[in-house]
Amino acid sequence: MDKNRLIITLLIVFSLGWLLNSLLSNFIYYDSEKTIPLSFSPFLKSPERLSPSDHVKESQIHVYDDKVVIDVKNANWASFTDTNSMDPYLDKESNSIETKPSREEDVKEGDIISYRSRITGDLIVHRVVKISKDSNGWYCIVKGDNNPSRDPEKIRFDQIHGVLIGIIY
Repeated sequence: MDKNRLIITLLIVFSLGWLLNSLLSNFIYYDSEKTIPLSFSPFLKSPERLSPSDHVKESQIHVYDDKVVIDVKNANWASFTDTNSMDPYLDKESNSIETKPSREEDVKEGDIISYRSRITGDLIVHRVVKISKDSNGWYCIVKGDNNPSRDPEKIRFDQIHGVLIGIIY
């Protein structure tokens, strides 16, 4: 009889733990970019995330029955490789329009930029998470949305190939 009680007690404890975990997972948010990793509230809204700045004004977008015209100077077409670093926002089937920034002020936190890495030599597309200055001047820190950590180098303005202004799916 004691063995049956032990088994029933273990099943109840396991079931309660599973149920509690299922319920609480809807209210706990983890963000590795924040200093406070866990927050709990049944009324918690989704956290504010960095978003690209408004590089294309509504007055520059013209929608017609047979075409769409985006009135932007120095625009370039860009496509992506399958690295998964910007999933689900960008993937290999996505295409984009980007422009070359003419000044440091044209790059804002939240923007997605393409830059030439001085470490690998590759053209990388990641989100700007911080902008600052040091003894060498302006730089930004970037991170792939789907990557656990930031990129290992400070990105200087002369490394930036473009700022994404539109994504075509």
